Amino acid sequence: MKTRALWYVGERQAELRLHALPELAPDQVRVASLYSALSRGTESLVWRQQVPKALAQEMRAPFQDGEFGAQVKYGYCSVGQVVGLGPSVTAVERGQVVFCLHPHQDIYQVPASALTVVPEGVPAKRAVLAANLETALNAVWDAAPGPGDRITVVGAGVLGALSAWLCAQIPATRVQLVDLQADKARLAQALGAQFCLPAQAGGEQDLVIHASTSQAGLALSLELAGTEAQVIELSWYGDQSPAVPLGRAFHSRRLSLKSSQVGRIPPHRAPRWDYARRLQTVMTLLQSSDLDLLLEPELTLAELPAALPELLGAAGAMCQVVRYPKIEGNS
Repeated sequence: MKTRALWYVGERQAELRLHALPELAPDQVRVASLYSALSRGTESLVWRQQVPKALAQEMRAPFQDGEFGAQVKYGYCSVGQVVGLGPSVTAVERGQVVFCLHPHQDIYQVPASALTVVPEGVPAKRAVLAANLETALNAVWDAAPGPGDRITVVGAGVLGALSAWLCAQIPATRVQLVDLQADKARLAQALGAQFCLPAQAGGEQDLVIHASTSQAGLALSLELAGTEAQVIELSWYGDQSPAVPLGRAFHSRRLSLKSSQVGRIPPHRAPRWDYARRLQTVMTLLQSSDLDLLLEPELTLAELPAALPELLGAAGAMCQVVRYPKIEGNS
């Protein structure tokens, strides 16, 4: 059986490659993709070959092939249907819809343990948000907001929007979502947040989450934080080195700047939580139809390589969904 996958093959270059699939191992499942999602932040760094060499191993996706800075098959937001089972697999069933941290590929084989079943109440297309929502959930855990807090999220991309949505569900919180694009106001309102342009944002915030991946956004986040407040840095800059304005009132207000990264569960939760429990929680959260507002119109896997320059350079775009053609057993 043949399969097609997206490969980043040089700086700002990508192509589809054909591979042969081997026989299923006893513990493996064959999945026919329904949808995948482009992770604009991380995949733009891969496409531009800006992943730092020192972090190459840490940044590897679970089923990545190849190496950063050379030729690499990359991605981690895939939803598909089970079309084949190894003889020892009992955890999933043929026909079930599953989520996997897998690159953009139309058919793939992975151990059953790498799959999470998508609940019936979650459409397959919406389920591609699972990886980003898992990152946002981890950030909110790191931030530890409470009822009644004044919370600002700077950057209304997918991660920022999801973080704002999670915070807005805490009783009596007042969440403002800050972005340069005024047309994000409708999205903010639907997610339970107040929209603000940077110049309109109110200060003295109890908590600020920064997700704009910009030096200006980080500076604004520190400016908006109130005395003894915490700023959660959710952006990842690859090999870039943004200036961090630690002058002004950073010391006098005793601010805290803390990174958040999905690869580790916060220490105060680690004794009771594992990655499987966190992902199951994300699947429950994905039952909200409000999140469909984060999905961009679909394109096909065949269209993806040529569309990447525009997609990865699009300011303000949300989650780009990739649709796969029907394959035998794939519906």
